[in-house]
Amino acid sequence: MIRSEWLGRRAAAMGLLSLAVLSVNGSAAQNPAANEAPDPSARTADRSGYVGSEACARCHAAIYESYQRTAMARASGAAIDAVTPAEFTHKESGVHYRIYSESDRAWLSFDRPGDPEVRGKRELLYYIGSGRRGRSYLFETDGFLFESPVNWYANKQMWDMAPAYQTSREIPLNLPAYTSCLHCHVSGMQPPAKGTDNRYPNPPFINNGVSCERCHGPGSAHARGGAIINPAKLDPARRDDVCMQCHMEGKVAIERPGSHIYEFRPGDELSDYIRYFVLADSQTPTLGAVSQVEALAQSQCKKKSGHAMSCTSCHDPHQSPSAVERVAYYRGKCLACHGAPFAAKHHPDQPDCVACHMPAALSSDVAHTQVTDHRIPRRSQVEPQLLQDPAEKSSVPRLVPFPAAGTPESDLRDLALAWESLVEGGMSAAEPEAQAMLSKALKQSPADPALLSALGYIEQKHDATEQARALYQKALAIDPELVDAASNLAVIEAKAGESGNAVALWQRAFQNAPARSGIGLNLALEYCKEGKVDDARTSTLRVLEFNPDLAAARQMLQRLNRVPANCGL
Repeated sequence: MIRSEWLGRRAAAMGLLSLAVLSVNGSAAQNPAANEAPDPSARTADRSGYVGSEACARCHAAIYESYQRTAMARASGAAIDAVTPAEFTHKESGVHYRIYSESDRAWLSFDRPGDPEVRGKRELLYYIGSGRRGRSYLFETDGFLFESPVNWYANKQMWDMAPAYQTSREIPLNLPAYTSCLHCHVSGMQPPAKGTDNRYPNPPFINNGVSCERCHGPGSAHARGGAIINPAKLDPARRDDVCMQCHMEGKVAIERPGSHIYEFRPGDELSDYIRYFVLADSQTPTLGAVSQVEALAQSQCKKKSGHAMSCTSCHDPHQSPSAVERVAYYRGKCLACHGAPFAAKHHPDQPDCVACHMPAALSSDVAHTQVTDHRIPRRSQVEPQLLQDPAEKSSVPRLVPFPAAGTPESDLRDLALAWESLVEGGMSAAEPEAQAMLSKALKQSPADPALLSALGYIEQKHDATEQARALYQKALAIDPELVDAASNLAVIEAKAGESGNAVALWQRAFQNAPARSGIGLNLALEYCKEGKVDDARTSTLRVLEFNPDLAAARQMLQRLNRVPANCGL
């Protein structure tokens, strides 16, 4: 019976029903900055001034041409420009997928043989990813932008399900294109509508790929003869922030109050927008797909070189060596520090330093994908530990900021939300620490809606209903657009018999997040309880518009279409 099942945010993205209450999301944030050492107050100023990479080509033609061949420059674009036709049947779900082009448009079709209700197609509008590892594709449903349920994986030259959905038995067509992913692959990203995760303007971004201005800042003043950011001339922390905005993920990433990572500009301090946290006691020696900065920090090369070493010590952002040049190119980078005498006695017959000291290994979080080991181990078979890796869920790890900065008091709000995010992710052993940290942080920042909502979630999990209700109500009074707080509070109101309150809360949340199937189903069930069958049917159909293969919604619709209707209560 569905009546008592409430869909959490993470479960909603997977199309799975959960017996737990709705969860709050402590996810990352993201955007760009200006020249030299900018005034922090400038963050609220006009964000225009971008001219596009083509404007740079007028004076920097050679750099522009070489950069266009890099993975960063090719990180996004129109789907029709980068679609590989194919078709395959996913074994676990029995769904047949076909990727094809027709009349200069790219399409994804899906059907489950023998099940006429599961068939349809989506126009693929944009691709995300350079194709070196793979590509994801984006489509739109009623103005909301979603990731395709299937991806192209370059290492194996194959199409398969999106990461984390390899064994899914239903089609995940409700995977929001979050800003935390989108901003790293595009330029001039347009923020989504207030209160939504993925309702972007059309188009959602102005320039394909990672443009020159993503690393150098807006170019309009420079085009008129003014200055522009040169990352190499920034202080080491701000220099590294330019790379870290996209090459760092951590275990948890928390947006600072009122900030988004897509507001970051070169020259800003990244920590003004987002804080990263890593697990310090993990013992799993695997690599995440976006772990380069974190891994490099653990290398002996970086530890001994300090600020003298950065990503650009080995990588030229303006060009990538060809396959023929790669061995000699990176050997030259190694010898710039280690010197020719070292090379003469250190495996002189093996010029490929990377093959032994930066071996490729399977990613721990993206299927069919290999990751270069930026920890630079002395012996490839003895791998140092990576902070990002998940600790055992039965133990409580040390959660620490990365890079280490600030005082415990200044980090308190973000650290508390990071602990709660671990709980949300299934680490139940972290609950006592999360609850204690959130309570302490709220004393410092009593009007922070994210803290209020997060502690409400913890209290609700422990059946402290009245405390949770008060926390959610206070959070929503400050920010009425908090989808998680509203849907969680609706759960409490529905269980208390306050149907009118529950429906009002779920209606607003579902309007802003129609892909969260659990909210729509809970709303339909509440309508059924009130005898409003037509409203229940409308809500269920809305769920199926975004998640057509969700068994619970399909079963609900079948019951509602009976005569007389059966809500299953």
